[in-house]
Amino acid sequence: MNRFAQKKSSSHLLRRTITSISGMCIAVAILLWGVSSVRRSSDNSQIDSLQQAILRSAVHCYAMKGRYPESLDYIKEHYGINWDADKYLVDYEITGANLMPDVTIFPIENKEAPHGD
Repeated sequence: MNRFAQKKSSSHLLRRTITSISGMCIAVAILLWGVSSVRRSSDNSQIDSLQQAILRSAVHCYAMKGRYPESLDYIKEHYGINWDADKYLVDYEITGANLMPDVTIFPIENKEAPHGD
């Protein structure tokens, strides 16, 4: 008889299994939270970059022509600024030829509409 060997009860095995599964669920939840956080940070960075590019183009136009661009179409055509219109809504408001335009960018939520066939 081996006096160092212990019989493992079924409740001990069940407890270890539940602990392992719980640990795995917590690890997956932390991983998903991290991925979501990185995605939000990346989206915010893209919005900031787009806004700065539009404003730089408007300032460049003002420096060269003495007025800010009348529309986003002008910026697209003459400065090559493009963005995914399905992902971002860009609001470009001008208040005067010699006043800096207000540029606001809104992310568009991709929510699939239910299809009724």
